Amino acid sequence: MPTANATVAVSAPGKVLLAGGYLVLDRSYTGLVLGLSARISVVTGEIHDAQGVQLSEIVVDSPQFVDARWRYGYHLAPDKGGIKVTQIQAGPTITANPFVETTLGYALTYIDAVVSSRGSHSAVKPLRLIILADNDYYSHSHADKASSSGRFAKFPVTLKGANKTGLGSSAALVTSLTASLLAHHLPSSIFDLSSKQGKQTLHNLAQAAHCAAQGKVGSGFDVAAAVYGSCTYRRFSPDILKALPEPGAPGFSEKLLEVVDGQTWDVEVQDDGLSLPPGVVLRMCDVDCGSQTVSMVKKVLSWRNQDEQHSTALWNDLQSKNEELAAVLKAGSLDQLPGKLNRVRELIRQLGREADVPIEPDTQTALLDGISSIDGVYGGVVPGAGGYDALALLMRDDDQTQSQVEDFLAKWSREKDAKVKLLGVKGEVEGVRQESLDVYAGWL
Repeated sequence: MPTANATVAVSAPGKVLLAGGYLVLDRSYTGLVLGLSARISVVTGEIHDAQGVQLSEIVVDSPQFVDARWRYGYHLAPDKGGIKVTQIQAGPTITANPFVETTLGYALTYIDAVVSSRGSHSAVKPLRLIILADNDYYSHSHADKASSSGRFAKFPVTLKGANKTGLGSSAALVTSLTASLLAHHLPSSIFDLSSKQGKQTLHNLAQAAHCAAQGKVGSGFDVAAAVYGSCTYRRFSPDILKALPEPGAPGFSEKLLEVVDGQTWDVEVQDDGLSLPPGVVLRMCDVDCGSQTVSMVKKVLSWRNQDEQHSTALWNDLQSKNEELAAVLKAGSLDQLPGKLNRVRELIRQLGREADVPIEPDTQTALLDGISSIDGVYGGVVPGAGGYDALALLMRDDDQTQSQVEDFLAKWSREKDAKVKLLGVKGEVEGVRQESLDVYAGWL
């Protein structure tokens, strides 16, 4: 088995579920997912025995935030339980980071299982990982103005104290972290991030880790976007992950290898040429408050179960309108775009009223209606599960339209005493990719 690669950097994009919120939870329906130019990067390299660092230790830094260093011990669990990762407590300010901790356990267990299956000893060595998030993942009310002009702002708050903008940071983190660990430990003959097989391996492993970290099997569209970029997505059956024991439990290593490499996944990801028409750009509008997605989803699903016949009819209608929107985007029929977006919004508002969930709250409706009246703006949606997260806008990709939207939002913010602004992030087709270390100069 060749030795581990040198320091490796990988980035994965955020996402916006432009159409298919709630529907994407059901395999009978699909979601239209666009990747975003905002990325989360993970740089992985070995650390050698140094003062204050134990030999079986992994150090994870998120240097944009206060007190954002996590230290983990790791060991090989008995009875093929895989690599068990445990946080080393180091003071009252250190909080748990379940997405990092769980992903480390899953990725390192998979790596160990792959290496062991080829008759080699464990490849896992002490590691230092650096996580860097593009600025648009967080609302900038706390950003250090002196340092926010670059790609990675410094925030004078803890990670927990930062307001997210709802771009899919956890899925982008788990995907880039998993890919970085795989690319660092495994030779390209076993794992090649640029290949179809490499992306499939990454997708399956990242889905398993992300579901475990969030404590439930989600639809997975956010991880799919992080791996493949913009795509039409049909979810995998939750049963695929049911056979997995807890990390460290007997048989976890074998089962994880079987799920990632041996299980036939029924996920459908169509990433062949899905993009916006020439001259059209997707932009995000930050409203700086965020939503409790989990509680909203529970409420909608509860409503759906109470009246399946009626809710299924509405679901089918939404799927039809979402497909029409996707077709118009692919065909570049810009004159039809505003009408298709409005029809999707009408049905989403109906769903919200009937389920008593603020999927498109009145304040968001007024804001979207106002922006949509600007010349050059085709319209927009409250994406994903809805609520008060960032809005998704489709607009002409020119300076004049951007300037008009920014002026409108500045006036809106003054009059409504709100914090609303256009984020720098744009829609992007590409998914996960390996990066040059030069991108992170000054942070390593």
